[in-house]
Amino acid sequence: MPSATSYRPRILVIEDDRTLNGQIARLLEDKGYRTQQCYEGEGGLLSALGQGFDLILLDVLLPRLDGFEVLKRLRKTRQTPVMMLTACGAEEERIRGYRRGADDYLPKPFGFTELQLRIEALLRRTLGHTDQRADPDELCVGPLRLARGDLAVHYADTAIALTPIQFRLLWVLLLHQGEVLSKPYLYQLVLEREFSRYDRSLDMHLSRVRRKLVDAGMAADRLQTVHGKGYCFL
Repeated sequence: MPSATSYRPRILVIEDDRTLNGQIARLLEDKGYRTQQCYEGEGGLLSALGQGFDLILLDVLLPRLDGFEVLKRLRKTRQTPVMMLTACGAEEERIRGYRRGADDYLPKPFGFTELQLRIEALLRRTLGHTDQRADPDELCVGPLRLARGDLAVHYADTAIALTPIQFRLLWVLLLHQGEVLSKPYLYQLVLEREFSRYDRSLDMHLSRVRRKLVDAGMAADRLQTVHGKGYCFL
């Protein structure tokens, strides 16, 4: 998140749902970003070409020009990072977007925490920005304690041995307690690869983490699989 004295990235929001567009813009501005709003494809493309933005949030289903056409024309002259937003979650849509030059792809409905995290990740890659929030060395949720320095996990007085991937998964879920994080996002952040619906790796890691925590005394429903959405630590 940009601090008051740091550079404030400019984000163009091209989304025809005026309510959602306004919500995104307000939430981002509250986090320290500068935003500009457009509600249709042609005007959004003109803004993207005529001004300097650090990131573009681009809806797929837009009047006048759809998001794919906006991206295709934009990429002829500009390499501004683009995150596509769509109600269509089909794999073919994502492939089409990536082939046109999209940098990331977020299906609706999405949580603002995940949107913010993805924006921060894109800006780190493209601008060299680091997250200004203090990233703690330890996390404590009730009797559950995690220490990042030595990957130590304790539930009350019981030590729990986790692999580095399992620790990273639990750390991220605790860091965003109560928020459902999608599988595609966790694949990128924890496993550092693209999500595939046929890949059960993350499910297995989560199952093993849950089993170890339950064996140590934690209630099984604290670490939840939200079907069709992702995972959440309550």
